Amino acid sequence: MNLPPLTQRFVLHFGEMGSRWGINRTVGQIYALLYVSPRALNADEIGEALAFSRSNVSMGLKELQSWNLVRLQHLPNDRREYFSAPEDVWAIFRTLAEERRKREIDPTLSMLRDALMEQPAAPDDIYAQRRMKQMHDLIELMTGWLADVQKMDSATLASLMKMGAKVQKLLEAKDKVAKTVKAGLTGRTVADTVAAQPAKLADKLPDEDRS
Repeated sequence: MNLPPLTQRFVLHFGEMGSRWGINRTVGQIYALLYVSPRALNADEIGEALAFSRSNVSMGLKELQSWNLVRLQHLPNDRREYFSAPEDVWAIFRTLAEERRKREIDPTLSMLRDALMEQPAAPDDIYAQRRMKQMHDLIELMTGWLADVQKMDSATLASLMKMGAKVQKLLEAKDKVAKTVKAGLTGRTVADTVAAQPAKLADKLPDEDRS
């Protein structure tokens, strides 16, 4: 199974980039091949296309399965296992986000929660705990956002990503409206207070002076 030039370039690049993303070159190349393949591939086909040993292909596929990034299927009258990548690129994004949350973010968040429940006595620990609280709040905000993203369908998620800077402009507009409303309410409160002063003063005057 010879790879065409464009596919080969993509697979090689994905393997090199994999090491920077925390996965080994073999796993990166296997996933890249499955991602661009028009059909599901079995382990023998993957090994032949990438010149990998059967054991390396097997370990790479197990790693990808643990990340829920490949689908296993069987074909009629064929005992071999076939693998493919999800067609929906947004489904891949959501899967990666969820798996990284479970593997990297949740353990850190758990450690921070435990640390914030302690009662430090040393000044350095008190300062450190305040810094941990800031990190904890940021991570919780991020995980809350990721949880919302997980609930979105692909079309909604794509629309959200395309908004880009429009989201910032929308938030800025919301803040301006909130400040305007607050200023208006504050001004009205002051005006009402001033208007009420003569009546309050009149209540304090003797009856003969009110007329």
